[in-house]
Amino acid sequence: MDTSFTTPVAVVGGGPVGLLLALLLDLHGVPCVVFDAQENVPAQPRGSTHGARTMEHYRRLGLAERVRALGLPAGHAAGISFSTRYDAHPLALLPWPGTAEVLRRRETADRADPTPEPMHRANQMYVERLLRDHARSRPRITLCFGHTVTALREHAAHVDVDVRHEGGERTVRAGYVAGCDGGHSVVRRHLGIRYEGEGTLDQDVLGRRSTAAHLRVPTLYRDFLGGRAAWSNWAVNSELALNLIALNGVDEFFLLTSSVDPDTATAADLAGLVRRAAGRPLPVEVLSHRPWTAGAALVAESFGTGRIRLAGDAAHLFTPNGGFGMNTGMDDAANLAWKLAAAVQGWAGPRLLDSYGIERRPTALRNTHAARTLGQGLGAIARPALLEEDSAAGQAARAKAGAELAAYGTRTLETLGVQLGARYDGSPVVAEDGSAPGPDSFATYTPSAVPGGRAPHLWLDGRRTEGSSLFDRFGPGFTLLRLGPRAPTASGLEAAALRRGVPLRTLGLDDPLAREVYERPLVLVRPDQHVAWRGTHDPGDPDALWARLTGTP
Repeated sequence: MDTSFTTPVAVVGGGPVGLLLALLLDLHGVPCVVFDAQENVPAQPRGSTHGARTMEHYRRLGLAERVRALGLPAGHAAGISFSTRYDAHPLALLPWPGTAEVLRRRETADRADPTPEPMHRANQMYVERLLRDHARSRPRITLCFGHTVTALREHAAHVDVDVRHEGGERTVRAGYVAGCDGGHSVVRRHLGIRYEGEGTLDQDVLGRRSTAAHLRVPTLYRDFLGGRAAWSNWAVNSELALNLIALNGVDEFFLLTSSVDPDTATAADLAGLVRRAAGRPLPVEVLSHRPWTAGAALVAESFGTGRIRLAGDAAHLFTPNGGFGMNTGMDDAANLAWKLAAAVQGWAGPRLLDSYGIERRPTALRNTHAARTLGQGLGAIARPALLEEDSAAGQAARAKAGAELAAYGTRTLETLGVQLGARYDGSPVVAEDGSAPGPDSFATYTPSAVPGGRAPHLWLDGRRTEGSSLFDRFGPGFTLLRLGPRAPTASGLEAAALRRGVPLRTLGLDDPLAREVYERPLVLVRPDQHVAWRGTHDPGDPDALWARLTGTP
């Protein structure tokens, strides 16, 4: 073994979840080391959906506009289209605004618009590079790509992390370990934690074993898609079903299909499949392809113990429908980062880290179920041979399939409830006050300042630029909102935070709308932007409140 070194946090896995966790730890002032077995960010396309909550995390880091510059051109539509074949019968077209339209709408949005950062389409491989490059610029983050974690040994005060790399082997002593290392997680296996739930869907559209491929199809836009070009372009008929997801809006696409055998399909087979989906010859270059298993809804039985925690795919595996997998992992990172920071900085109680799994595991169960439900809905849509007949019966079959596909597509697009509606009701580190705003909704999000949910968003001015969002005014630690012209002081709460070393920013807003939305003159927002407590006056026992919010018995 060569020289060992020490880090407060070791992040195992340098994908988007691990990189976001590292960047949020940096925001909280905590150094970390990121280990990843790959030398570089994978050049293969994966997920392309960055939900509103994920975009808000990018905004906290000053990266949201840079992310919006990636992927599709600003004017490219971000919706979904369905055809029998790309040169044949259209079935359904679900429009969705591209970047330019999203930004235009934001400029004129209502002050109480639910999010400063609507969903964005950009493939993970582009955004991952941005996150890695930004992490590399942060002096508190050490990136160790090409380093494979081989074993963990947990002790009372630290975790020894054995690492193999080109130069040999070494042991890193870490205060805490975050396993963000995917479905085959070394960290999860070390903990002996299993997945629970349902495996692949038994259906021939994104079920069983499937194929993902990176393609260059230079004439698809010009000769086939035309005015129907979307972000997601489906060809569905009795012979095949495949999705070509636009990557650059010019000639590169991400193919997802269950219509070939992923273990035997060659590049020529995939090119032939795309030509059959097109309906006539066209040039297809297969840049890469790989098998994958679609349809899973698996959640780890525990999100970790002691000094080791799991996040992202190491904690949950999704079917791709809705794009919920990576986004759930990114919200894991936001929840875990401040709790690890609190543990490192000494203001966490012994139960704070345990609250991570208590809060995030129900969210993972909720979101994996939502994604699997979408996948089942797609697989249930019939694709009879009649779909391609030029007859009255064929027209009727297309009308029926088109209506069902439109309903599925709409449900896939309208998911703001999933994106923003995660709540931590019943959490041991939330001071409950009031009831959650009705039943959980897949499509709609109802802002609520009831503790446990994401803090309601407000625009504070008409500029809609950096600093215009209420979220931009929150501190990296806790934020105490004093709302209204006669908001009481909270000197006891502030003094108790100072004594305990809890980072706290006080933000006074003489804003009637903020007072109306939050319903109380005093509101305490956690570092992950969820409401922790609210009240009408300084709490009588502020130390007891902070003890609860920081996981101190």
